[in-house]
Amino acid sequence: MTALAFSLMAMSAAAAAGGASKPAEVTIASPVYHETYRPQFHFTAEKNWINDPNGLVYYKGEYHLFFQHNPKGINWGNMTWGHALSPDLVHWQQLPNAIEPDGLGTIFSGSAVVDWNNTAGFQSGDENVIVAIYTAAGGTSPESQGRPFTQCIAYSNDRGRSFTKYDGNPVLKHIVKDNRDPKVIWHGLTKRWIMALFLDGETFALFSSPNLKEWTHLHDLKLPGCGECPDFFPLAVEGQPGKLKWVFTAANGKYFVGDFDGQKFTPEGDLQQVDFGKNYYAVQTYSDIPESDGRRIQIAWMNGGKYPEMPFNQQMSFPCELRLRRLPGGMRVFRTPVKEIEALHARTHRWRDVILKPGDNPLAGVARELFDIRAEFELREATEVGIKAHGEAITYSAKDKRLNCLAASAPLEPVDGKVRLQILVDRTSIEVFGNDGRVSLTSCLVPQGPTRLECFAAGGTARIVSLTAHELRSAWR
Repeated sequence: MTALAFSLMAMSAAAAAGGASKPAEVTIASPVYHETYRPQFHFTAEKNWINDPNGLVYYKGEYHLFFQHNPKGINWGNMTWGHALSPDLVHWQQLPNAIEPDGLGTIFSGSAVVDWNNTAGFQSGDENVIVAIYTAAGGTSPESQGRPFTQCIAYSNDRGRSFTKYDGNPVLKHIVKDNRDPKVIWHGLTKRWIMALFLDGETFALFSSPNLKEWTHLHDLKLPGCGECPDFFPLAVEGQPGKLKWVFTAANGKYFVGDFDGQKFTPEGDLQQVDFGKNYYAVQTYSDIPESDGRRIQIAWMNGGKYPEMPFNQQMSFPCELRLRRLPGGMRVFRTPVKEIEALHARTHRWRDVILKPGDNPLAGVARELFDIRAEFELREATEVGIKAHGEAITYSAKDKRLNCLAASAPLEPVDGKVRLQILVDRTSIEVFGNDGRVSLTSCLVPQGPTRLECFAAGGTARIVSLTAHELRSAWR
């Protein structure tokens, strides 16, 4: 659970009541998953409030997405772990809630792992145990008044369909203020579980455990300007076989890259940023992706979206693969949509080697509401190039060397005079990825403009090296 969710309570109430502006059209609130402002390939709960993605774990062909959920209302409150499953990160089925509030508190954010070696001793059948590690938020419910924030575990012997809370909870007692959001990963070299935990302010901590039950404090670290929802994981360096670095992220996605020896994380360089959008928060990556796959997959809460007159509130980002590359300025994380988006590709429109003059629009006549757009522009004399969707312009400024969308902006250097874009357009969001994920912009909107697309240049002539607009099917059909 993030403090940001608290601050959105008033905002979400206004949105739910129709406080956000909307087109002068009939708003459809049914059928379920096809309502007017229902995202068609981003996860939303069937109804009511959601925020942080929790417990992202893969086991036997299933991607588990647990999430902060209020099953009783459209606004934040009564925090519970909701649960959804997917075979492919695109098509989701919501299951019954996984972890309910108790006398220790409501159920704030955390993570999940597969305990392959049964280190906690919870296994009772043939299935490996999935263990959820979460914050019990004392004092956030009448039953937990006077209790502090502590860290607890629950376990599942039936592939995540049901969870049993550990009788010995909490496994990590209160440390300071509202310490919360445990993210746990297995460290093979030391044969220990490692927990990253938010403490307070800009301070985070690392702990280790042999069994998920007893935890030893390793050290604290600060991430300037950051708080909440830590993540900590190794990432292979592209082009350097066998080379691993460790990445420590905070809720806002800002990150350190460095080394970890099982006792201490040592950052190298300054804090970095990959996403510059207005609605990118509480980021978390998947645990236990098979080595044969090898990807590090991240989901964010697209916080602050507005969904007027809808039965649900808030959405997740589309899952993205993270890569680590060594650039002249140091190690940098790149972020791109997972390849599974291609399962939704329908009709495709393609152009190659087209001169684009001011006033031209090769996308004229292409009018749908869901797209996966891939474009490469050679800037030439143009001062600006871009795509327009839902009436919103996604632009690259050659003068400022910045990528812009929905009042957000990211620095982006051209490569050999060219820029590459991938743009995911859903009913209530636009996600933009520049130069193979060097930067991204994750943003929500209430659509105001037409669904037709535009491709444009300003200030001079540019060249479309390639342009592909994939119309997308709904993941709910």
